[in-house]
Amino acid sequence: MNTLETHAPHSFHVPVMGTGFTIDTPLKVARYGISSVISLVDDLLLEQMRRYYCEQSGEAFEPISNREEDYRARRVTAYLNLVDILVARQVEAVKTSPFTPDSEITRYYRLLPETAPGKAEYKQMLALPEGPEKKALQEQLRTLVTPGSIDVNIMSKVDRDVYLRGKKLPVEYTDAIAAFRGYAASTLRSSIVFSAGMNPRLYGFVNRFPDFLPQNGQPPKKKVILKVSDYRSAMVQGKYLAKRGVWVHEYRIESGLNCGGHAFASVGHLMGPILEVFKEKRATLLEELHGIYSKALHDTETPAPAEPLTMRVTVQGGIGNAEEDALLRTYFAVDGTGWATPFLLVPEVTNVDPDHMRKLQVATEGDVHLSDSSPFGVPFWNLKDSESEAARRKRLEAGKTGSPCPKGHVRFNTEFTKVPLCTASEAYQKRKLKELDGMESLSEEQYDTRRDLIVAKSCICHDLAGVATKKYGIDKDAMPAITCGPNIVNFSKEVGLDEMVDHIYGRGEVPMNPERPHFMIKELILYVEYLQKELKLTRLGIVNKNEKYFNEYKTNLLKGIAYYRERARQLANAKVEQFCVALDKMEHAVETAMQEDMVEA
Repeated sequence: MNTLETHAPHSFHVPVMGTGFTIDTPLKVARYGISSVISLVDDLLLEQMRRYYCEQSGEAFEPISNREEDYRARRVTAYLNLVDILVARQVEAVKTSPFTPDSEITRYYRLLPETAPGKAEYKQMLALPEGPEKKALQEQLRTLVTPGSIDVNIMSKVDRDVYLRGKKLPVEYTDAIAAFRGYAASTLRSSIVFSAGMNPRLYGFVNRFPDFLPQNGQPPKKKVILKVSDYRSAMVQGKYLAKRGVWVHEYRIESGLNCGGHAFASVGHLMGPILEVFKEKRATLLEELHGIYSKALHDTETPAPAEPLTMRVTVQGGIGNAEEDALLRTYFAVDGTGWATPFLLVPEVTNVDPDHMRKLQVATEGDVHLSDSSPFGVPFWNLKDSESEAARRKRLEAGKTGSPCPKGHVRFNTEFTKVPLCTASEAYQKRKLKELDGMESLSEEQYDTRRDLIVAKSCICHDLAGVATKKYGIDKDAMPAITCGPNIVNFSKEVGLDEMVDHIYGRGEVPMNPERPHFMIKELILYVEYLQKELKLTRLGIVNKNEKYFNEYKTNLLKGIAYYRERARQLANAKVEQFCVALDKMEHAVETAMQEDMVEA
C-alpha cells in the first residue's frame, strides 16, 4: 500500500445523517481526529450555515443568491472552504494548548484508541517527571496531531435536471453534478461519498478534475468513497471508475435495512455473508481494479503512484456496543466502522433540538418505523411523533394533502406534468388522489392502502434541514423530520462525546436496552418483516413482485441463517444460545410467511 497516504487516527467515523444532523459535525469533532460526513443535497442550508458560522467566527460573509450564475456549486464551495479554514484553526489551537488535564490536546489523546499513532508516546509522556525529556516528547506529540477527515456525501440519484424559465439547463447544472463540482473546487483534502446507487453521468465528471487524479506519482488530493450493498456492487462501480482513471479509496458497506434514513433493501442478503465475501475476495478486488486503474492512467499518460493505492473496507448499520465493533474489525477484518444513530443523543456532535432529544430518549419500537414518507419511493426510517410527521397528519385531518415544495430537490415525477413534480407536493398528491378515486374496481383494502401510500409522502428536503435551522435559530418555525434508525430504541440517555467514544472502544458503557438483540439478528428480523410487507403489497396488487423474486428472497435469508448458525460461537460469544434461539424463530417466520401468503396469492 502507498505509504504517502494518511488516515484519521480513529477506527470509527460519523456517517452522513440526513441533510442537517451532520451539516457542521466536522467543526465539532475533526480536531479530535474523528472523521465525519456533510451532506451536499441542500445548498440553501449550506448557505444558511455559512452565514451563521461567519457571524460566529468574524469571517466576512457575502451571500450567494439563487438568482446568480451556478449558485449551487458556488454555495457548496464557499461553505466547505469556510469549514476547512475553521477546522484548521481549531487543530492549531489543539497543537498549541498545554498538556493540562482539561486542555484540548489532552482530550485529543485521551479520546484516541489504544492502537492509534501517538497513544503509546502520550502514555509514556504522562509517566515522565517534569524536565527536558518530557518537554521534548510533548513537542513530538504536537506534531502527531492528525485531524479527522471533512468528508462530504452526494446521493447519486438525487440528480434533478434543473430548469430555467421552463428550459432545461446543461448537464453540469444538475443537482448532483453541481454539488460535485462545488466540492471539487473546494480547498478540502478529503473524500466524497457517493451513495444510493450508480450514476454514470455523475461518475463521468470525476476524472475531469485534477484533484481526483494522482499527480507526480503522489496519491490524489481528493478521494472517492462508494457506499455499497455487496461485493458485486463494489466490483461493478469500482471498475467503472477505474477505467476512467479514478481510484475508489474506500468501500463503505451499509446494512440494507438496519440503518437510519433511506433503507435500500436487498433481496434478503444479510450483513454477515456479505462481509464474508469481502473478506475472501478483497485481495482479488484490489488486484483486478489496480490493473484496470493503472492501464487507464497509462493510456492518458498520467504518472501512476509507484505502489497500489489504499483500498479500505468499512461497515455501518446498527452497531451498538464495543463487542460488535471489535467483531467487525477482527473477525471480518474491516478497516473501520460507522456509528450514526447513537450520535443523535450526543449534542456535541449532531444537531437535534431539545424537544426531539427528549423524544429520542424515550422512543420505543412503536415510535420508530420504516415509513413510506420519502418522495424517492424508498423505505425511510422515521420518528412517528416528529414535528414533520405531526404537521403532515394535521394537514390530513384538515382535509389537505401534500406539502409545499420550497426546495424541489426531489422533483422527479412526470406522470401528470412535463416539468417534474415531487410526490410529496400538494400539486402531485391532488392529481394522484383524483386518479385513485377513478379506479372503481379496487377493494376497500386496496383503495385504503394505495391512499395511505400517496399521502404518507412528506417534504424531506425542507424538514430534514429543520434539525439545524431550528437549533441555531435560523428558522424558529422549522418542523424537523427525525430519521433515526431502529437502533435508537436501545439508547435512552443524552451523553457527551467522551462517553460515546469510550463506549465504542469498550473503555466505558452508556446505558443500553438490556433486551437489545445482536445487531445481525436485528437486521434479520427487519428483513423478515420487510418480506411480510412485500408479500402483502403483492397480494393487494400494489407492487409487482413475482414468485421468482420471493423464492430468491427466501433462499438468501435461509442461507444467511445457516451461515450465522455455523458461526454462532464466533459471532455471539457468551450469548450464543440466545443467538441460536433467535435464528430458529426467524427461520420459522420465513417459512410461515411464504406458505401463508403464496397460498393466498
